[in-house]
Amino acid sequence: MSKFGEIIDVDIPVLLDFFTEWNEQSIAMHPVLRDVAAALGDKAKVIKIDIDKNKELAEALRVKGLPTLFIYKSGEMKWRHSGEQDADTLINILQEYI
Repeated sequence: MSKFGEIIDVDIPVLLDFFTEWNEQSIAMHPVLRDVAAALGDKAKVIKIDIDKNKELAEALRVKGLPTLFIYKSGEMKWRHSGEQDADTLINILQEYI
């Protein structure tokens, strides 16, 4: 969990995608997240977290539905959403925190 603190405690917004390889909606988000990362470049980070490999973290954050998306900035949760989102919506939300 200390590594998680290092990931989210940065001055740029961090979009976290909690997913699994066996969930269709999670897989559908992969190209969307690539588009978001490409559009924002180094102004934001996009990190995918496989809940099968990070069960403790997923439980601590009460991840129930997939995908679950979070935006953190400077270690503070700014936004959370369960379910799919399109790239434009995510880009607009992230730009609020840049």
